[in-house]
Amino acid sequence: MDYPSYDPNSAVTPLSGDELASLDELLATLPSDGAMTLDGMDGFLTALLVGPVPLSSMKTGDWLPMIWGGDQEPAPAPFASNQKRKRTTVLALRHLRAVQEALSGPPDAWEPIFSIAEVPGTQGDELADATDWCLGFLAATDLAPEAWAPLQSDAEFGPGLATIAMLAGEIEPGGDEDGDADDLDDPHVRDHLSRAVADVALQLWARKSA
Repeated sequence: MDYPSYDPNSAVTPLSGDELASLDELLATLPSDGAMTLDGMDGFLTALLVGPVPLSSMKTGDWLPMIWGGDQEPAPAPFASNQKRKRTTVLALRHLRAVQEALSGPPDAWEPIFSIAEVPGTQGDELADATDWCLGFLAATDLAPEAWAPLQSDAEFGPGLATIAMLAGEIEPGGDEDGDADDLDDPHVRDHLSRAVADVALQLWARKSA
């Protein structure tokens, strides 16, 4: 199927809260085992932006359908209509552009989409869980494993990328200086590591933009 090319200079129109909720619901109800969650899509698109392969060198059709688990036959499956497939494409590309713009600004301008749970018995304290975001991020690295390999073995970026893989369940937890990586069942540990994951993405973006 033909998909529009991503234009990094297009107008920035971040998705509204209603649009994000609608996209989240659509992805969750698609009849496709490989469809990403909204968190996963955000991690996937972020990795495409901060990764070592220029997005301009990739055909949109090679990565965009991964968001909904790939195109199926007969078209427009897994969507119920071409209109829903087109709308999802537009929303995903708009979100990609908004993420790029946020990454290009000051560090606090960008905020990844993580699952958030309120801590019982507190006054609004929240814990983040980047599991799905990390799964989406790794899906993007799988598109170009040879290009990502030097970063994964790099002394500066490797530990952070290992944290992403650990939260995604791709590698076993190992102890760190604080012992925080030993018990991923502890929501406070996952919160600590999830917030560290955001720093990894910012570091990769700074490297790419230097």
